[in-house]
Amino acid sequence: MPRKKRPQKNNKSCTSNSLRIIGGQWRSRKLQIINAEGMRPTPDRVRETLFNWLQNTIHGARCLDLFAGSGALGLEALSRGANEVVFIEKNKAVAHQLTYNLALLKSDTNVINTDALDYLSSQSATPFDIIFLDPPYRKDLLASSLALLIEKKLIQSHTLIYLEHESEEDFDWNSFGISAFKEAKAGQVKSFLLRKADSSTPN
Repeated sequence: MPRKKRPQKNNKSCTSNSLRIIGGQWRSRKLQIINAEGMRPTPDRVRETLFNWLQNTIHGARCLDLFAGSGALGLEALSRGANEVVFIEKNKAVAHQLTYNLALLKSDTNVINTDALDYLSSQSATPFDIIFLDPPYRKDLLASSLALLIEKKLIQSHTLIYLEHESEEDFDWNSFGISAFKEAKAGQVKSFLLRKADSSTPN
């Protein structure tokens, strides 16, 4: 008789690791995440800096975590009082793990498993209060995402945009009609908090 094939092992490019929520109602909770190709959860110290920047605006906010990955930024936002986070993640396995983690936290938040640019292209003018924009590096996604966010009127005068990019990159934010009022650098990563150039700087 022919020998039965053994079940194939999981793809070694997707290994398990953990993410720790650092503040809010889920503080210190550890969640399993998948280390898929190109995914790099925002480090604890960078998240701490970001949410210090957002401490006066996060409560009750409607947020978009556009390239969600592990969901580190969106989960932190929910933990600290955001009213809603829309998670967009293209990788099916990563989106499934994020959905599972949200269920563990007893959150009814959904994860949309789709391409980020396709999602933006399908949207109407319902703006967000805070947008987390951390696309995979060296894919030329940052400029395209910003252009669509503006075109679809998802950014308004009150909207705050957090983004990260490689330190060797340089962008002219004014060309998008936005300006940076907070910035930091950690290792080879630059991070910024931006808003419309004609908007007053929040406290």
